[in-house]
Amino acid sequence: MNIRSHGSRRTAAITALLLGAACGLFAQTPVMTTVVVPVVGTVDGMNGYRWKTDIELKNDLPTEATVSLTLPTVADQPVIITTVPPGESVSFPDVINQAFGIDTALSPLVVQTLGKRSIGISATVYGVRGTEVSPPQPIAIDYGNSFFPQRVLAGLSFSDSYRTNVGVVNLGDREATFTVALQRIPGRNLAVAHVTLPPDSIWHHPIQSMFPLISSGSDFQLVIETGDPATYVYASVVENQTNVARFIQPSLGVTSIEAASVGH
Repeated sequence: MNIRSHGSRRTAAITALLLGAACGLFAQTPVMTTVVVPVVGTVDGMNGYRWKTDIELKNDLPTEATVSLTLPTVADQPVIITTVPPGESVSFPDVINQAFGIDTALSPLVVQTLGKRSIGISATVYGVRGTEVSPPQPIAIDYGNSFFPQRVLAGLSFSDSYRTNVGVVNLGDREATFTVALQRIPGRNLAVAHVTLPPDSIWHHPIQSMFPLISSGSDFQLVIETGDPATYVYASVVENQTNVARFIQPSLGVTSIEAASVGH
């Protein structure tokens, strides 16, 4: 069973839809477990490639799972409700276009499972150009609370051979500010930038748009600070010749940006 809906009040809409999908009445608000895939998309990229994301839900629970998928940074915050029998899987190839019916979009994917434990989730990204398909690359998914005030995106490159895209996400109910430091040597800032995002929004751009004075380099890292817990950060490094992408998951930072010196 699949149900598709749109609505701006995400939590209320998802709760109502899950209740209806579960075909039951609860004496109290049902327990839902939330996992966030930091980014999914169907978008045009460089060299004529169109990037897509596949999602698979695997139910290793002993009972049928009722699950909602939401695109919180897309207009009207569309929602899909599906059920997955125990021991089985449900796949959503090109989830943005095929499942949600949206031609082009980039957003986190909020996956909510009715109950105290999440269904298994896998996400892969790949580029398509005509009959060519780049090797699918996994998107890391954290089933726990990954927030930490300082997070690090390491192993970044931007040159004739590689390009890097950076994403920051705010799924909170208030404006969030991110301080971003570019470093080659850990603890030593080359440049610092600031990004402010409204609620339920995503910023996804090449790293040069954040640091335009840095022309090229390899093995950089970004240290990203914010005090807002409902936030996510990620990066992808793409080889220009092959269009093979590598998703960069954040690690926890240990040194504040203010404590790092600025200079080459």
